[in-house]
Amino acid sequence: MEESSASSAAVVPRLLAAKAECGKSFSDIAAETGLTNVYVAQLLRRQAQLKPETAPKLRAAVPALTDELVELMMRPPFRSYHPEIVHEPAIYRLNEAVMHFGESIKEIINEDFGDGIMSAIDFYCSVDKVRGADGKDRVVVTFDGKYLPYTEQRSEHMMSRLTRDAS
Repeated sequence: MEESSASSAAVVPRLLAAKAECGKSFSDIAAETGLTNVYVAQLLRRQAQLKPETAPKLRAAVPALTDELVELMMRPPFRSYHPEIVHEPAIYRLNEAVMHFGESIKEIINEDFGDGIMSAIDFYCSVDKVRGADGKDRVVVTFDGKYLPYTEQRSEHMMSRLTRDAS
């Protein structure tokens, strides 16, 4: 059963309160669970589904998670975002970077892989902090997505037609 956007919004503050109670960062929890820091944040914002085999590790890392919250986290989430969030400066700048570099990234994907795209479902993301050559902190955002080639749409490969023609 999928939850609604409204019920997800009601759960997120409780999940983030459980995180705050343990005093750990997303990266701390990630290290304890074997997940990426972004995936931990996605779980606690109800943008990802907690898998049963990961639940005990997450509960150990975030002891304030109740049975009810863990059960809710294991349901398929309602993945969405509030349209006003694009005005938040960090999110705006991430969008700006993707839009600015997007054409070049697309060209390189096509050049290196062929006609296709990067999956946003079979996808890993992490945020890391490194020291730059100038000694200043730098943000490293890693997008690691499966390559999905576009396919030629041939009639003989369309299963629904094969099934209809056979009946």
